[in-house]
Amino acid sequence: MYKEVAKLILYRDLGENSILRKLAGIFEDYEKDQCSAAELTTRIYEQMKALLDLSTMYGFDENLWHNYLTFILLTNENSFSMTSEKVGANDGTVNHFAKADFKVFKHLFDYDFSSIERDLEIDCFSTVCHYKAIGKKERMYNKNVSEKVQAVSRQIEQAEDENEIFKIITDFYKAYGVGMFGLNKAFRIREDGSRVEFLPVNNTEQVLLKDLVGYEIQKKKLVDNTEAFVKGLPANNVLLFGDAGTGKSTSIKAILNEYYDQGLRMIEIYKHQFQDLSSVIAQIKNRNYRFIIYMDDLSFEEFEIEYKFLKAVIEGGMETKPDNVLIYATSNRRHLIRETWGDRSDMEQDEGMHRSDTMQEKLSLVARFGVTINFSKPTQKEYFQIVTELAKRYPEITLTDAELCAEANKWELSHGGISGRTAQQFINYLAGKSENA
Repeated sequence: MYKEVAKLILYRDLGENSILRKLAGIFEDYEKDQCSAAELTTRIYEQMKALLDLSTMYGFDENLWHNYLTFILLTNENSFSMTSEKVGANDGTVNHFAKADFKVFKHLFDYDFSSIERDLEIDCFSTVCHYKAIGKKERMYNKNVSEKVQAVSRQIEQAEDENEIFKIITDFYKAYGVGMFGLNKAFRIREDGSRVEFLPVNNTEQVLLKDLVGYEIQKKKLVDNTEAFVKGLPANNVLLFGDAGTGKSTSIKAILNEYYDQGLRMIEIYKHQFQDLSSVIAQIKNRNYRFIIYMDDLSFEEFEIEYKFLKAVIEGGMETKPDNVLIYATSNRRHLIRETWGDRSDMEQDEGMHRSDTMQEKLSLVARFGVTINFSKPTQKEYFQIVTELAKRYPEITLTDAELCAEANKWELSHGGISGRTAQQFINYLAGKSENA
């Protein structure tokens, strides 16, 4: 095995602590008879533990060895994979080296572990190659990654040679990309020293725009802007504002699900992280994806100055914001920043300074969102329409429309008033009650 791994060129950067690199070292010592059987067994079991941990994290199944090798191919960011990202295979000499690496992976896929298992009296390799995973809830692992890795793994198992693997992998790069951005839809960030680290969101809410009842005009404005963006046409930053529980955040999550397969990715950033915005953009500006930087429930108190970082990034800094990045924000406030009567006074009594300049500075942040969409609280009639439409999705709810509306009216009076969120919570209550009846 170590001789095969040593032949890798493009996919060589695996990390010294990678399972494949560690196993290659173990097999080298085994073949050169440089370690005792007990020591080799201990080292192998350590890597089996690492493989099982990785497989649990991503929900791998059946052949964990093949799943792991496929995971490397789909996540390794190198000169070839990055060039093929979202465009697929290109003509060039680099393809010669890529196919040589894929030949190595073909050999690793077909590797015969029987000799080392017999000599060390172990069966762990045979076991992980014929594995039956325990069923897990979707929230316990990254289902999006699991499905893609296992699908490609099965394709490679059927491949005759490196040429077929080349097509399988480059087709995947074209459809989804490479690395964490290729396999995941959404991310959060964490500061890691001087660098910003992207953390995949394992399980995003599987909501679609059709799931949001009503607000057709608002959804169309959001769709039109997003479609232009993913097609590479001019598009605007978007601010969704209005009453709580009206579907602002749900709409943005739905947009991600609708356009993920067209190269849309989302990065959620919190207010205290705005100082890292420039670093985030620097890392994504040359990738072949369309990124929405998502800011939920965005608002500022009068003493908070983080909005200045946001203003500088959106428009006004020395470096032009890249074409593959937009900012989508939600807020319950139309103007984002709390105003005071002191802001509206032209003169401050003590110092005679023009306070209207302060208000204009605050209001200018909203002006940098080219599209603003108002999600207002539904009327009583619209609220009842939302309730009845949602109830149709739950066969166990057997109340008539009149009974539903009567009960929904009682519910909203004691649960925060009229909103789409209140309607969904009421339906959840009825569905749960019906199931337990």
